Amino acid sequence: MTWSTSDIPDQTGRVAVVTGANGGLGLETARELARKGAHVVMAARNQEKAKRAYEEILADVPDASLEIVPLDLSSLASVRQAAAEILERHDTIELLFNNAGVMAIPERRTEEGFEMQFGTNHLGHFALTALLMPGLLRAPNARIVTTTSTARHFGRPVDPANPHLEGNYEPWRAYGQSKLANLHFALELQRRLEEAGAPVASLVAHPGFSNTDLQATSSRETGGGASQRFFHNAVSRFGMSALDGALPQLRAGTDPVARGGELYAPRWVNWGPPVRRPLVGRSQNRASMQNLWEVSERETGQGFDVAAMVNAS
Repeated sequence: MTWSTSDIPDQTGRVAVVTGANGGLGLETARELARKGAHVVMAARNQEKAKRAYEEILADVPDASLEIVPLDLSSLASVRQAAAEILERHDTIELLFNNAGVMAIPERRTEEGFEMQFGTNHLGHFALTALLMPGLLRAPNARIVTTTSTARHFGRPVDPANPHLEGNYEPWRAYGQSKLANLHFALELQRRLEEAGAPVASLVAHPGFSNTDLQATSSRETGGGASQRFFHNAVSRFGMSALDGALPQLRAGTDPVARGGELYAPRWVNWGPPVRRPLVGRSQNRASMQNLWEVSERETGQGFDVAAMVNAS
């Protein structure tokens, strides 16, 4: 059976936080959740682009309930401010989509000095999830969906001694590391939630080969290197639409039969309707997951003791 947006249950009364909701997968996720009645918090860095996305959704869904919250995942100060604003306005958070990201860019550093892809794609989301956990725990059956990529297959687990690839940086290596980190974070979070008896589920999704502005940005910011030009041209010709690419994370977040720890992805690896896919190999390496958690707490300075949070809720 093919799953589509028509299968999304009514989301009226639910609060959904979507990072990177100003374009691509995030915009389509925000649009479809709003169409189903959710109040969507559009958390985004580029405020001009976010305003355009806000207006685009309202033009399509006139009764959409939306708000914009500034969020720069490459700045922990911005992450803390965004989380505080969201919790001040909303007692509960039913859905959190850790969607935003950068891909295969030249070597850069975040505000705190983290490698930009690891810092933005993983560490920023790690801190944001920890900070929003009180709202998630107050909601009945909340879900956290973290977006990974098939690039996780060529990524390597984070080396605690060199998580930022100093002296060993290569754009695609760094991207693969960050996307494997997204997967490991989602799975380790689910394990800790289960152990603590929390009413929250953590799932993971990947969009397949989707035609969003991610590839165009990568190509533009790298000066159009050979690999970037290849993927940009390929996805422009053969990629799925942004809406089709958003379906796996929408299914992970809203399908009543989805369960914590599951991966949703296109049926044929990078193309096709969203289905539950198996997790194999180093995807489930427990030692790598524990190392990642420890590195993430150390680097961000953000404690994330799930059991203590559950006990305090």
